[in-house]
Amino acid sequence: MASELILLEMKVSPFAPRVKIALREKGLEFEAREEDLHNKSSLLLEMNPVHKQIPVLIHNGKPICDSFTIVQYIDEVWNHKSPLLHSDPFERARARFWTDYIDKKIYPSARKLWIAPEGETQDAAKKELLESFKTLEAELGEQPYFGGKSFGAFDISLITYYCYFHAFERLGNFSMVEECPKLVEWGERCMEKESVSKSLCDPITIYEEALETRRKLGV
Repeated sequence: MASELILLEMKVSPFAPRVKIALREKGLEFEAREEDLHNKSSLLLEMNPVHKQIPVLIHNGKPICDSFTIVQYIDEVWNHKSPLLHSDPFERARARFWTDYIDKKIYPSARKLWIAPEGETQDAAKKELLESFKTLEAELGEQPYFGGKSFGAFDISLITYYCYFHAFERLGNFSMVEECPKLVEWGERCMEKESVSKSLCDPITIYEEALETRRKLGV
């Protein structure tokens, strides 16, 4: 039942969609509840009292926090359906390593570009972000997915940024197709999966959110 799985999320977030994709890959029903991080619900504060952040997956009343931890949990609990993490220990470690890279390199760089004023600061943020994307593109190589022939946890960790490409391009005045063509092709391939297309936010909405954030900050 949907009430068995409750996801506390925020649509304009690169983290919560990871959980939604994993749940849909497993064919699981869930209830998604939008959180306002400026006015956090009592449920969020109760379920994630340490970080008080989304996403949180509540399974039979028990909370699991941190997006990739949740993806691993989903894969372990519903291990009879569409494995997300490779059975090979090396490939599992690789997925964890690169997810950590994405969270520590892509997210901070994207955040800087998101709020940086035009000029040297924004140029530096753009350079940093593109270097990280190109590193990931090199890791992809000629494979259809980061997991090789099949879509998996590594792909899930990065694909949630695909819907941000439009905002990055507009804010940084560059083209992802020109800078990282293989990464764009990979993103388009992933978007053919219903689990992905139904889980990602609309790119225009994300760009408008970026503009609103900049307006509030006086950028």
